[in-house]
Amino acid sequence: MDLRDKKVLVFGAGISGIGSASMLSKVGAKPVIYDGNAKLTPADVLGKLPQGVTAEVQIGELTKEMLADVELAVLSPGVPTDLPSVNLIREQGIKIWGELELAYENSCGDVLAITGTNGKTTTTTLLGEILKYHCEKQTAPVNDQVFVVGNIGKPYTETALLSTEATVSVAEVSSFQLETIDQFHPVVSAITNITPDHLNRHHTMEEYIRVKECITMNQTEEEVCVLNYEDEVLREFGKSCHCKAVFFSSARVLDDGYFYHEDAIWFAKDGQREKLFDCRQLKLPGLHNYENIMTAVAMARAYGVSQEEIRHVVLSFTAVEHRIEYVAEKKGVVYYNDSKGTNPDAAIKGIQAMDRPTVLIGGGYDKNSSYEEWIRAFNGQVTWLVLIGQTREKIAETARLCGFENIVLADSFEEAFAICTRKARPGDAVLLSPACASWDMFPSYEVRGRVFKDMVKALED
Repeated sequence: MDLRDKKVLVFGAGISGIGSASMLSKVGAKPVIYDGNAKLTPADVLGKLPQGVTAEVQIGELTKEMLADVELAVLSPGVPTDLPSVNLIREQGIKIWGELELAYENSCGDVLAITGTNGKTTTTTLLGEILKYHCEKQTAPVNDQVFVVGNIGKPYTETALLSTEATVSVAEVSSFQLETIDQFHPVVSAITNITPDHLNRHHTMEEYIRVKECITMNQTEEEVCVLNYEDEVLREFGKSCHCKAVFFSSARVLDDGYFYHEDAIWFAKDGQREKLFDCRQLKLPGLHNYENIMTAVAMARAYGVSQEEIRHVVLSFTAVEHRIEYVAEKKGVVYYNDSKGTNPDAAIKGIQAMDRPTVLIGGGYDKNSSYEEWIRAFNGQVTWLVLIGQTREKIAETARLCGFENIVLADSFEEAFAICTRKARPGDAVLLSPACASWDMFPSYEVRGRVFKDMVKALED
């Protein structure tokens, strides 16, 4: 779609919306940034734009008059597609894209994309490092630029116009972004797992699954999607998806695919087994991280990266920020930042990674999740549960029904942290792994994690 001189509505004035408007301005379109938050002013929004970027701004209720002459609407990922204002856009016959689709339509080179409920960030980061190392080793000018983009913090729109045919983009993709794709086409994709999440947005598990599986929508029969064999939904999807399914398993030996067995990661094909890694040599501990490694390795090998290059990167790779991240030891208590644990399944993995009695900070924005499985995963490991945010009463009720009584409700994040420091004894861990999003108290899980780390670092040794 040639966007030059076309009026394009950008729905949402957050990071993604500003990124979309900036990119549209650079390609000669006429962006109109719209946000329904009446507390914003046009000056607030314009102040976020990079120097030299121009856009019109509309605030408040969306009307037909605002949509006059609009030829395309670009939704930010945080905008639900069933809002009345989005339906109004549809009624006017205006084409709707998401920020992901906009960036893809204006970029060059190959895309490798990862989605799933959990594990996306670690997998995306590791795959990006593997491809960067691979490109450095190439003597020919092939894939000489690697961009790691998407739901990992850098909007795809920031790099799209910098890409060339020699570029490879590694994209972490959320279900919100996949709702609005059209031509988005990764040459290699992966779905790490699917567990209940974002049901306040997608309403049903069936719809959440459907949207996640859309990542393969435009892939060909010869292209690869890496899938988790231990996820029943994905195991079945592998039988019906029209691209080539490559499986990994952390629980059984596979005849064809990647698997964890006897503290090692293996690859099997045509009756032959290849030992790829001794897990005792890895700097990413935990079964969930072995799954992330298998996903990244499978994607890299499908893209043509040698095992030697992959091995070099994997053996030196350490945990990403905010995912079971060691912060410090203070007075015999070890502090871990798992702010990326924004749903119960991710938070279960945080608990499972602890090897000592743990004081846990939980709670936050309510995504209509169920917390019973998370509470039961405490399994004697969690000594105290300190709850914050919108979900604290809901989680406390669930905990009591599960027989867990050591609960403290805090009115602020600062109070919760102070309670933890009092409850923890030398030899214990304090773990921030909330099982909830951050949006009721913080703008992002990154901010929440950094606040936690700052508090830890301020403690006396």
